[in-house]
Amino acid sequence: MTIGTATRVFLARLSGIRVFDPNGDKVGRVRDAVVVLRIGANPPRLTGLVVEVASRRRIFVPMTKVTAIDASQVIVTGTVNLRRFEKRPNETLLIGELLDRSVHMRQADEDVTILDVAAEKAVTRDWFITELFVRRPGSGLRRRGATLVIDWDQVSGLSLPASTQPAEQLLATLDTMRPADIANVLHDLTPQRRLDVARALDDERLADVIEELADDDRVELVSALEAERAADVLEEMDPADAADLLSDLPPEQAEDLLELIEPDEAEDLRRLLSYDEFSAGGMMTSEPIVLPPDATVAEALAQIRKPDLSPALASQVYVARPPTETPTGRYLGTCHFQQLLREPPSTLVSAIVDVNLAPVGPDTPLNVITRLFAAYNLVALPVVDESDHLLGAVTIDDVIDHMLPDGWRDNDDDAEGGA
Repeated sequence: MTIGTATRVFLARLSGIRVFDPNGDKVGRVRDAVVVLRIGANPPRLTGLVVEVASRRRIFVPMTKVTAIDASQVIVTGTVNLRRFEKRPNETLLIGELLDRSVHMRQADEDVTILDVAAEKAVTRDWFITELFVRRPGSGLRRRGATLVIDWDQVSGLSLPASTQPAEQLLATLDTMRPADIANVLHDLTPQRRLDVARALDDERLADVIEELADDDRVELVSALEAERAADVLEEMDPADAADLLSDLPPEQAEDLLELIEPDEAEDLRRLLSYDEFSAGGMMTSEPIVLPPDATVAEALAQIRKPDLSPALASQVYVARPPTETPTGRYLGTCHFQQLLREPPSTLVSAIVDVNLAPVGPDTPLNVITRLFAAYNLVALPVVDESDHLLGAVTIDDVIDHMLPDGWRDNDDDAEGGA
């Protein structure tokens, strides 16, 4: 399915259009868009779409999962959370609340009515409201006012005063920071202030930040979140990090959260929790790039280009018989990204697999894995079971994280000394 990919969209026009997954299967139809108003000169952020699926259930699809938009369809990728959408206090529904709202156009000193809003994708992959399609007041009987497109900041009424949302001013500062830096900021906040900021972050952003928090901080934060919100965030986390976090929670709380997580993802997490923390199974991610043997080099390169992949995970593609979801069919070998760059796009990955990179079993201990990484200059290593089914991959960042002492994230002196 080939479609155009828009980076600027008038959102009201999306209402009712169909949503598909990458295979062309229908997910549902767009019914609304979720916008977060912000302070001062910070434009409102488009965080996701409300999509109506089977049984007229409405779910939330984050914009980070939207890969393409045109006039007739939206394409989404990855696992879509089918939990019923519930609007949070800091969110505004475009169709339900913004359209037909009266705002004041400062330059003309008159009130105008919002008919539509345009969202634009920034280089950071975030979507922001940049323009408004508005109607000016009419004059005389039965006369409709003229319509025009204006920049969002030409009106008052789409920004929040600092007093309305305590975390908003801080969130504006955090917008351009990396997750590890945001985690450092949160560490220094009071528990209540930390919770205020966490509640205002979208699920994927919060998941990235929690992965960088010290163990005590993330346990405290997840325990303070509402259970369904905590489950949503766990679903967005790297499975290995989510499993580590669940293992640090009281068993009853961890089980309650697993019951709220989508069954397929919960099954992956339960499998990871069954392994020792300092074994290959306990460190691995269960979501490496896996392709069938008849996939092409072009398809493999498209997979490793995904911006949300870590460099270590993007360094190689694993080839296995279907199914390609872990645990896969029989593992066949690994394709390194440098080898992929040297081959014609039409070459099958099965023709260039490296069969010399021996996988490890899930019970392989950390000391053995570290020696393998050091001896062969590895950045990632496949993990298979006794039947040669691929279970996941251990990456170099997983190994380093487990080699460092407890509390290393809080040790600023060591970090500065190594600079």
